[in-house]
Amino acid sequence: MATRRLVGIDLGIATAHTVRVLDETGATVARRKAWPTVESLTGIEQAALAGAEAGTRLEVVMEPTGPAWLPIAVFFATRGHLVHRVSSAKAADLRRFLSRHTKTNGIDAETLARLPLFDPAGLRPLELPGAERAGLDRRVRATDRLTRAGAEHKRGIKDLARQVLPMSPLTGDLGVADLAVLERYADPRALTRAGLTRLTTLITRASHGHQGRDRAQQWLEAARASLALYGEHPAVAFADLAAEIATEVRLLRAVQAELAEHAQHREAYYQQVDPEELARSLPGVAEISGPALVAVTGDAARFRNAKAFRSYTGLAPRASETGETDRKGQPMSKAGSSLLRTTLIRAADTARHQDPQLARLYYVQMVERGKDHLGALCVVAAHLAERFWTVMRRGEPYVIRDTDGRPVSAEEAKAIVRQHWTVPAEVRARRRSKKARKAPQTVPTGQSQPDTRSVGKRGDLPRSSSLTGPTQPVNRRTA
Repeated sequence: MATRRLVGIDLGIATAHTVRVLDETGATVARRKAWPTVESLTGIEQAALAGAEAGTRLEVVMEPTGPAWLPIAVFFATRGHLVHRVSSAKAADLRRFLSRHTKTNGIDAETLARLPLFDPAGLRPLELPGAERAGLDRRVRATDRLTRAGAEHKRGIKDLARQVLPMSPLTGDLGVADLAVLERYADPRALTRAGLTRLTTLITRASHGHQGRDRAQQWLEAARASLALYGEHPAVAFADLAAEIATEVRLLRAVQAELAEHAQHREAYYQQVDPEELARSLPGVAEISGPALVAVTGDAARFRNAKAFRSYTGLAPRASETGETDRKGQPMSKAGSSLLRTTLIRAADTARHQDPQLARLYYVQMVERGKDHLGALCVVAAHLAERFWTVMRRGEPYVIRDTDGRPVSAEEAKAIVRQHWTVPAEVRARRRSKKARKAPQTVPTGQSQPDTRSVGKRGDLPRSSSLTGPTQPVNRRTA
């Protein structure tokens, strides 16, 4: 039996890492503490290789604990060792089995070291990205975080505005003119003092002429209604609420400025990683979604086939099979990156209007399978994920086809969707109601059914891709 050295590292954020080294039989070779320094990690490497055959590669296993995993991964990968980064859920399940009532750093480290023995097929060596992919990944994460922060500030501004102005005119998106008004005149008393002429000038200048007197009149009416309702009641701190709103507006602008800067660098990195913009050739994938999908996915070749990538996204359903019973319609696993999954679902909502094959999938799920809007979108997103992998793996742009596999233009595709695969309004309304009787889970006889032809042997590129062949089949397990 060849010598193996299995290294489990329970990472600490502000404390030392706990290390356990096992051999191929599971016997403990060394127990150590380590810090993210060259000297400390070199000592771990020497202790792990002591007594091993020449040329033995360490198998290092750790969880993605905050930022602590990267220094460890870089050190051991640079020295030619195998590094595995496993999900916390998998490690927790094994630890619960090995030591049900005890949890210590040592037990956690030993559990990680045993994973290559218990689940060798479930471990995939970590591949650290190059400079361009690493830069794209950081910029994508930064823009995503700033986008969510901006949305949070917008919600805060709207909530505060409704408190100070119960009849707030903010019923849609926050525009630059709205922010200009709120930054200066969130206090309804200041709004009324400003008057119609001054407000009109401010709004016209901020919106570059797109809004003017009518919008100013709406703000004034909201201010008068607020003063009539609240009067001078001491519980309503007009000035303090206005100051808080002005702060939120300034924070939002700062976030938006930083977001624009990161978005510019994100685009530059994306052009280097995907110069042909293959990701953006897919329907529903545009300026933001393309870089996000490429950054989170990494090298498509690391997945053996489209189904493996689909499982990686977490959009694949959980399996529930026992004896001769195979329960369909199980919830999706939600494994993997939430950013990747969310991006695919959002892209699917647009793609169902642009691609007849995906539109048919959505139609069947809504009309014939009884799913609600989000459930149907998840099915479309899962198929879109497979097509994205196929595009990136083959290096060929996506081609929109009708349900017979014939290439069509974007205009023709939208016309087909409108004519054949638009969900009736009454069906959509019925799906929104949780009390309404759902449609049968099997496709009724005589109605249009999805193509269920084979997609090829396992490991092959799916023939259902719009790049080459027939229509995308509906996955019965997901449906």
